Amino acid sequence: MERGSEATDNRDHNSPPRILREAGVLALDASARSPRHIERGVIVFLALCAVFFGLFLYYPLLRVLKGSVYFGGRTSFELFPLLFTDATLRECLLNSLKISVVVLGLSTVVSFPLAAVMVKLRFPGKALLSGLLLVPIIMPPFVGAIGMRQVLSQSGPVNILLKSLHLPAVDWLTSGFGCVVVLEALHLYPIMYLNIAAAWANVDPGLEEAAQNLGGWPGHIFRTVTLPLLLPGYFAGSIIVFIWALTDLGTPLMFGYRKVIPVKIFDSIKDINENPMGYVLVVLVVVITVAFFYASRRILEGRQYAMMTRGHVTERERPACGVDYVWCYVIPLTIVLIALIPHASVLLTSISKGWSMTVLPEHYTGEHYGKVFSHDLTLTAIRNSLFYSTVSTLADIVLGFLIAYLLVRKSIPGKAVLDATAMLPLALPGIVLAFGYVVCYSGTLLDPRQNPVPLLILSYAVRRLPYSVRAAYAGFQQTSVTLEEAAQNLGASPFRSLMTITLPLISANLIAGAILSFSFAMLEVSDSLILAMTEKYYPVTKAIYVLVQRLGDGAYIASALGILGMLLLTVSLLLAGKLMGKKMGEMFRV
Repeated sequence: MERGSEATDNRDHNSPPRILREAGVLALDASARSPRHIERGVIVFLALCAVFFGLFLYYPLLRVLKGSVYFGGRTSFELFPLLFTDATLRECLLNSLKISVVVLGLSTVVSFPLAAVMVKLRFPGKALLSGLLLVPIIMPPFVGAIGMRQVLSQSGPVNILLKSLHLPAVDWLTSGFGCVVVLEALHLYPIMYLNIAAAWANVDPGLEEAAQNLGGWPGHIFRTVTLPLLLPGYFAGSIIVFIWALTDLGTPLMFGYRKVIPVKIFDSIKDINENPMGYVLVVLVVVITVAFFYASRRILEGRQYAMMTRGHVTERERPACGVDYVWCYVIPLTIVLIALIPHASVLLTSISKGWSMTVLPEHYTGEHYGKVFSHDLTLTAIRNSLFYSTVSTLADIVLGFLIAYLLVRKSIPGKAVLDATAMLPLALPGIVLAFGYVVCYSGTLLDPRQNPVPLLILSYAVRRLPYSVRAAYAGFQQTSVTLEEAAQNLGASPFRSLMTITLPLISANLIAGAILSFSFAMLEVSDSLILAMTEKYYPVTKAIYVLVQRLGDGAYIASALGILGMLLLTVSLLLAGKLMGKKMGEMFRV
């Protein structure tokens, strides 16, 4: 009896710890599997990933790096000092840095008070106002610039209004820097706001209350307690804002503000074989990007931001009263109204029948939307973009699903490298990758001058892959591995259990990632402007850029096409947010 009892104890001790009651079978503990055993299919897929990322992510970067120091049959670093000694290049560099710093500063100044109001106060209409604050993100500044060119032109409504008030007219387009900064800041502040608000909502209210009980005044508490806890979220947003503003190509082009690094890189494509300066400029952008990442990590390094508990919005909110309503409505609504000016200007331009010398259009029409679907250039561009984006999205779904599966479910060597590689395109400027493709594949079967379709699809797929990876990753985390293990115990192969059990359960996440990948690919700017060199291959954004340069109704048709793109992105973000819920913000983190 003692032996039987002892045997029973041993059996209980060694029995699997998980029980799948619904299936009525015991599930194996995933941790009991040997991490050294790697299936042949996993090895094959990792090899294919290595080839894919090697050819279309790392090789272009290495090729550009080599081109910046090796030219004329010899190795030389003599071009790098020109960035600081040549007056034109120095001006371009300073302008790009000024744009990034000012946009980051404006986004910060706008986002902190908005986050404070939305996290700390409860008031009627808060949900609606929170949604309105995110509206600017649905229109890329590349599109908003179309309407702003019309509004701020010499004969536009702003100058007409100034003249009616007996004030001197101003040609706002001569100040391209101001227009670029304002449009980019209005587009990017929602990203900063979302990161700060999420970080603030997770700050334990008890920490601030304890500091207040010890006699701390609000400003001192914010500086010494709250702000340090917000820094990780702030830097997560600032990285995206800074890099995006630094490498934005479309907005400066639309305003004719050409003395910036991205435009110089764009112009260097024409003589890429004769002038190696384009390589140096791309390397400079990569160095600045890496330096900003490194600086942000160094600032956070060695500091501890963990809390014993995590705060929640519902716990820290208090009802607004008295003067609070000024902060709740006046400031957010003022920002929303200013942020919606580009949207309103593009919409009015798209439905106006000639708009000049008046504050508002005198005649309205819908014919420009009809031309979008009948004009040869726009109709071809829509077909092209739909094809490019669909194929690239399908590739992202498959790759994102399999990569996320390996990251969450498998113990494989180099998992951190695979994760970092899959997420690298989110931080890598599109202009860098597009330039690298032109350098690497000119004169080959993938030459974009002959047929840019393969490289456009590949660039869209690589650039938007992080959305699919993060969406699938979140789905796998929310789905218990015991379901797959139970199916395997009943005789199903790992592949069959994955496809029949897990795939249906995370389908909503995959659809959300696919929607974002598709919609952002449809409105990709840098890759489209650089790689699409022949009219019959133009995607939507390249068609918009070409139409704006055309006299007559070009700007009006381009505005109509931009509005349709904005509607597509709006619906996509709403659907993705519905499917992903609170996990949506994770897809925009580097």
